[in-house]
Amino acid sequence: MLTGFLGSGKTTLLNCLLKHPSLGDAAVLINEFGEVGIDHQLVETVDESTVLLASGCLCCTIRDDLKQAIMEVHDKRARGIVPPYRRMIVETTGLADPAPILATLMNDVSLRYHYRLGTIVTTVDAVNGLDQLDRQEESLKQAAVADRIVLTKTDIAEAETVETLRQRLDRINPSAELLVGQHGAVDVERVLRADVYDPAAKGREVVRWIEAETAVPHAHGHAHDVNRHDENIHSFCLVHDEPVDWTAFGIWLTMLLHTHGENILRVKGLLNVEGVETPVVINGVQHIIHPPMHLDAWPDGNRQSRVVFIVRGLERALIEDSLAVFNRLGGGAPLGSKAA
Repeated sequence: MLTGFLGSGKTTLLNCLLKHPSLGDAAVLINEFGEVGIDHQLVETVDESTVLLASGCLCCTIRDDLKQAIMEVHDKRARGIVPPYRRMIVETTGLADPAPILATLMNDVSLRYHYRLGTIVTTVDAVNGLDQLDRQEESLKQAAVADRIVLTKTDIAEAETVETLRQRLDRINPSAELLVGQHGAVDVERVLRADVYDPAAKGREVVRWIEAETAVPHAHGHAHDVNRHDENIHSFCLVHDEPVDWTAFGIWLTMLLHTHGENILRVKGLLNVEGVETPVVINGVQHIIHPPMHLDAWPDGNRQSRVVFIVRGLERALIEDSLAVFNRLGGGAPLGSKAA
């Protein structure tokens, strides 16, 4: 999913992505063809909402709801009207709250049968980004849910402003990989490389975001648990040494998201579950959680359970205390906050 606030460079990034060879067999869902300036590349108009590009990409406009648009393209693919594709890119509008879109992609049974949500890419304008994060709730949410953040317009922004924005984004979403775009170009392979649920990644992406969330290096070479703040946005990690009770943890997390999901922007975790030799990955946005994924092996030597939260307006202690109370009542293995 490609998201970002108005004028943040989504269109420019999309055009850059579509020129890359790895996306020659991609389908792209956009709002209007004219917005991405691809008319000069058209090879064939399939119908009023679908065109084929010289690169081999398939582009469709989102005329109705997202699910219908995706299934229409999928039906055309099945009937041979459009070429097969391995990847789909969904570009949101600049004012879109990403949460409902992600809920559709993650929670709809028919979509999940054919597709899995890969990487969430958010563009942030280096010139206006700080002001947008302060004033626009959508901009803040777009940054908080991202797996990759592409910082655009750095070539025309003041160096001090760019650095301040980088630090701000790191406080909002430490696990997002921050990429810099200059003159409309970006490292496409880094934008598109393996996501958490790519079997070929073998947990590398999980390790990357867990390490980013839980530790920062210090001069003496050690790393400590961190609790990053950006006004009312908090990022913290709960860590536990012993295996957790899966049933108790699952019930607690379900209840937590039901009650506070609107303010839990992301939750990610690598769990050591009682009776299971390999780690279990959890990954969610607000009220919605991906189906748990079992890795084939521990990606590192650390078998601690680590659950990362990016929350808005919720105190860390509230989540810690709720889990402690639930464990006392339900008998589950306690998951507490510790230094990494």
